[in-house]
Amino acid sequence: MKLIGALLITLSSLTPASSVFIIVPGIVHQAGTGALLSFSAAALVSMFIAFVYAELCSAFPFTGGEYAIVGRVLGPFPGFIVLGVNLLVLLLNISVVALGIGQYLAPIVGDVSPAWAALVSVIFTTLCGILNIRTNALITGAFLALELLALVVLTVLGLSHPVRPLLPMLTHPLVLGGSGLVPAGLGALGLAGSASIFANYGFGNAIFLGEETHDAPRRIARAVLLALLIGFITQLIPLAAVLTGASDLTALFNAGDGMFGYFVAERGGRVVSLVISLSIALAIINCNIAFVVLVARLLFSTGRDNVWPAPVNRALLLIHPRFGSPWVATLACGLLAAALCFVPLDVLVVLTGTTIVVVYGALCVSALVGRRTGRTAAAPYRMPWHPWPSVLGLLGLAYVIYANALDPDVGRPSLWATLLVVVASAAYYRFVLRRRGAWVLHQPLDPAGPL
Repeated sequence: MKLIGALLITLSSLTPASSVFIIVPGIVHQAGTGALLSFSAAALVSMFIAFVYAELCSAFPFTGGEYAIVGRVLGPFPGFIVLGVNLLVLLLNISVVALGIGQYLAPIVGDVSPAWAALVSVIFTTLCGILNIRTNALITGAFLALELLALVVLTVLGLSHPVRPLLPMLTHPLVLGGSGLVPAGLGALGLAGSASIFANYGFGNAIFLGEETHDAPRRIARAVLLALLIGFITQLIPLAAVLTGASDLTALFNAGDGMFGYFVAERGGRVVSLVISLSIALAIINCNIAFVVLVARLLFSTGRDNVWPAPVNRALLLIHPRFGSPWVATLACGLLAAALCFVPLDVLVVLTGTTIVVVYGALCVSALVGRRTGRTAAAPYRMPWHPWPSVLGLLGLAYVIYANALDPDVGRPSLWATLLVVVASAAYYRFVLRRRGAWVLHQPLDPAGPL
């Protein structure tokens, strides 16, 4: 692929439309009109992380993604911790996104079981994931155009009939309280910032495509930075449009997770609402096609690095003779994600809440260590203002952890769940991999030869 192919798949995994309609309502519920501030602050933290990603994936454009980087810079043990956390969050993300498709199909086909609708979508996206990578770039590009069109419609509906100015929502943010709209506190804005980081999540996924992209050290770095910029713009503008154009903020906030659908129905009518619902359903499918493609590459890399028992490793390395894709790894990804579709959504949300912090934090440390030791010296892309993006990124992540620790309902359980995943990954490394000897990461072009 060229840059455009990697960018289309990466943007599809970031899925701006799905984020706006599925994740952003949760941000608005937590911070009210302060969601604009929380989202912008999270984008600033994400920008620091994007600079880190760009430099590291420029040095190590491998399908293993984050674990392949951390393992080479910080050592195999931290690398395996990142592998365990990242594999779980990516698989969970497929299921979380898929479970949202039912509510957007309901206005078109009637009430459907969320779990079974998610299962059907995962099966379809898994079959698409087996296709040639360039074919998937074309498919995701076409779907991405449709979801961006839906965001344009949402923006026009909001900005064509503005009800309130933008500036007061930034200077005096309001959130829904027991007695109506009340000022949003710093704690609410900070907690919403954690969800906002998840809404921007996906810009770094270009790294999984490094071994299938021409001139990857340069092009993957550009894909990361462009994906963050485009994703931020295409989410912030519709959010601002809805908050500006909503006739009644209290009614909007009371609509809960369906608040943006409520806004479209109120402003655009039933026909526009149905079209938008179909577009979001397609955006969900598009997102999961991209994620299946990415997770399959990650599983392929784990087979190359001998993470599992030998028969499993050999199976994950099988390449489809026609499509050139890791077809067994793709099927394995689909099977695991399909099983997770029957886990309660609340549990999945808790499990994914703060796992990204571990991955992002490890990458920031890797960027600092890589510069000091010279392990990233060969990277064609060098982040600006080093070491500040890494340092400020770590500070931003520390605040996210602090804000989540103050939330007893979701934030704190999510932190405990993340710690449990870290401990489980460490146990597998200590009692399985270490008993075989040293865990060695292998060169992409030579699966038999260690790095």
